[in-house]
Amino acid sequence: MKRSKALILVAVLLIFAVLALFAAEEVQKRMYPREFVEYVEKYAGLYEVPEALVYSVILAESGFDPNAKSHAGAYGLMQLVPDTLDWLSRLLDEEAPTGEITDPETNIKYGTYYLRHLYNRFGCWDTALAAYNAGHGRVGNWLKDSRYSDDGVNLKEIPIDETRNYVNKINKFLKQYNKLYYNEEE
Repeated sequence: MKRSKALILVAVLLIFAVLALFAAEEVQKRMYPREFVEYVEKYAGLYEVPEALVYSVILAESGFDPNAKSHAGAYGLMQLVPDTLDWLSRLLDEEAPTGEITDPETNIKYGTYYLRHLYNRFGCWDTALAAYNAGHGRVGNWLKDSRYSDDGVNLKEIPIDETRNYVNKINKFLKQYNKLYYNEEE
């Protein structure tokens, strides 16, 4: 009798443990959502940017609010400024999508293309992320400065706290997205 009660107790505890793990994963997925999936998949695939990176940038930039506006005049999910949107549309040989900067598809398309453009220029995702936050001209200057880069590609130090924190935040988010949705630990 005592043995059967012990087995029942173990079974109940095991069920609670499984439920707790499931609940913890669900809480994590709420903290790291995947919204606008159709646009992220489409443009991440088209521009060869990891989906998890796009989601990480969206989470950091706007918290998935398509109507977000920054104090610096950046708009939408990926926080694009109108001048950058115009410039990117010229790079893509397209007419600038005026008035559509907060449209989720437009914002994700151009934000993802911008990430690819920065990666193509700098050859390193962390450097591309620094440029996404601080501007590609500024990052280009940092890469020429031996205080910040030894090889002209990787930043050994980011001199602006906001940008350093931004890159660290994106990498933290990226790790979580990869773990939760893409079965990657690192």
